[in-house]
Amino acid sequence: MATFDILHTTTYRYHAPVSFGQHRVMFRPRDSHDLRVLATDLRVSPEAHVRLIQDPHSNSVALVQPRAPAAELTIACAFTIEHVPGPADELQLDPSAEFLPFAYSVQERLDLEHYLRPHHDDPDGTLIRWAHQFLHTDAPNSTRDTLTRMNAHINQSLTYQGREEEGTQTPLETLAIGGGSCRDYALLMMEAARRLGIATRFVSGYLYDPMLDVDPADVDAAVDGDPGEAPGPDDAPATPPEPDVPAGAEAAAPDEAAPAERTVGAGSTHAWLQAYLPGAGWVAFDPTNNLMGSGRLIRVGVARDPAQAPPIAGSWFGDAGAYAGMDVVVKVTRRRD
Repeated sequence: MATFDILHTTTYRYHAPVSFGQHRVMFRPRDSHDLRVLATDLRVSPEAHVRLIQDPHSNSVALVQPRAPAAELTIACAFTIEHVPGPADELQLDPSAEFLPFAYSVQERLDLEHYLRPHHDDPDGTLIRWAHQFLHTDAPNSTRDTLTRMNAHINQSLTYQGREEEGTQTPLETLAIGGGSCRDYALLMMEAARRLGIATRFVSGYLYDPMLDVDPADVDAAVDGDPGEAPGPDDAPATPPEPDVPAGAEAAAPDEAAPAERTVGAGSTHAWLQAYLPGAGWVAFDPTNNLMGSGRLIRVGVARDPAQAPPIAGSWFGDAGAYAGMDVVVKVTRRRD
């Protein structure tokens, strides 16, 4: 079990005071058997009326209505959580789902219908051909291994491009461009897996990067050759991923980023996907960092499509050129025992 402190601050800046409509805020981590929220705090400037609801996916949403015009709107949240992730390699699939293709039960299909149905067109079959490259033609296709290969291939073959603008690229756009943001990667894998008969959903949340918790004194001691505690696998310096890694390369071990790759997405909100695998339930895959079932991923919202789970959505009223920009700061810190 690990305890994390999360600080998430978003500030919108304007050249002159503007009025604000209601803002829909999805910052609060999603409680479950492996994640428990211990403390929360939400502060808004200017003063606002705040109402908490649950959306159709049972995500916690704060409806924020600022009371006065202002040249700056700041929404700041703080959370303390306990996270107890289960080892991904110990998740047992039902025997009927160990190999592709498999069939969900009638009851499961009723509940998973919207997560099984592709949401984006593939008129020329480009995406289905892309998905089929992860299937063996001369051997059985392990469900877990197929998803693991797809997860690793996205991480190793595409170029990550951070983007603050709203919206998500279509899977075909991501393939054509050869890169995208974390939400683009998640949607690509979601839609490809759906075409293999696997139910998937989009997840927004936070990413814990152990490198950000390294004490500078520990780093100095290691550089100076201090014979104290040997560095663990998460203490190695982060380096950019090597280009042109073969598509068949193995994925990182559960709960670890690949040793030669940096962790991407820890300084802002992050996005990944979950696949529903009978016997194991919803299993996390993060193609941005080649993670599976990781304890570094902290869920906030789930949805059948990225458009349903933006961290903040709202409106303002003023001169067309009043908007000056926005700043987002996310910090996830693990408490030391």
